[in-house]
Order: sequence, then structure tokens, then C-alpha cells
Amino acid sequence: MEVIIPSAGYATRLYPLTIDRPKHLLEVAGKPILEHVLDKVKELGPRRIHLVTNDKFASNFEDWAKLYKHPDLHVINDKTKSNDDRLGQIGDIQLVIDTQKIDDDLVILAGDNLFNFSLIDAHTVFVEHGKPVNAAFDIGNTAHARHLGVLEVDHRNHITAFQEKPEHPKSTLVSLGIYFFPRKHVPLISEYLAQGNSPDKMGHFMEWLL
Repeated sequence: MEVIIPSAGYATRLYPLTIDRPKHLLEVAGKPILEHVLDKVKELGPRRIHLVTNDKFASNFEDWAKLYKHPDLHVINDKTKSNDDRLGQIGDIQLVIDTQKIDDDLVILAGDNLFNFSLIDAHTVFVEHGKPVNAAFDIGNTAHARHLGVLEVDHRNHITAFQEKPEHPKSTLVSLGIYFFPRKHVPLISEYLAQGNSPDKMGHFMEWLL
């Protein structure tokens, strides 16, 4: 299993906090947000962890990684310099798949999203069924849901629909940005992009996958 943490956003909405450092490295409870996420990731025992970022913040992550000292964590610079030339979340993921020659089960998750549960249960479901798994949470409010990826599920908790930031959400169940993909599904990301689909958000890929 390999892990990709897309981290190439510019977090302009958090200025001035993120003018010269990425949101992922802002501290919460005494350490960077990213380290809280990695504490959960390490429970899975991945072979490699790939953090993909932009040219603006690459040195921040590289300096942090030297102090963090995880032997299997790699910082990858996508060479983009602004929102105007960004690759998009899915574009960055495909960059990592190509350059790091990933041919394994894959976990994709945001490095700036704090959560307090173990990933072991989601991984167990993933192993048992051998199909993509998307961790989700019932936010209980459609006004909030419209700003997120919204899922619909059947009585077996199988995803039947996925909408990225819908104007009129059909449920309040939202994606937490944590995805498990079997090895056989990884090439579908390239196929999705080759068809000219949006490289921006994983939610668009999930819509296409269904």
C-alpha cells in the first residue's frame, strides 16, 4: 500500500497565516496539522508516503521533513507557482503515480484535514471487499453540505451517487477526503484525465467512477 497526500494548494483564504507557509504546517495542539494526519496514516503501515506540493511551499515541506525524519516519506514538487498554472488535485495525484511508478493499493487523503478516528476500520472494510472506500460523515446540515463532496448510499453503505459541491444536496453525508483504491483502480485516474475531465478535485473523479 502507498499513500499520496495532495498538498499543492495555496490556502489564500487563510491569509495572512499562510502567506509564507502551507496550511498543513500550521500548529494545532503543539504540532503541525500534517503530523496529526500522519499519526493516523502510520497505523496502516504503508510502503511509502508521497506528499506532493507546489514550488512556493516545497522548501517549507522539505525543511519540515528533515526534522520529522520518516524514512519512507517523500516530498514531491509539482513545479507550479500559482493558482493559474496549478495541476489540480487529481493532476498532482497522477504526477506522483507516474514519477514514483506506483503500482499498488493506494490511499489518498488531505494533509490539512484533522480527524480523531483510526483509519484501521476503513482499511479493514477495504481489504474485505476489495473495492474503493471513501470515509464519510453525516454533517447534518444541507447548507454546510453544499460546500463539500456529498454522497448518497444504499442500505449496505455502498455509494450510489457523489456530487462535488452541489447547489441542492440530496443528503448531508459528506466525504472526508479519505480514499482507498485497489491497485486495479489506480490506472483509472489516468483514464479519467485522458478523457478531458476536471483535474481539480477528487470528488469529480468519484462522480465519474460511479
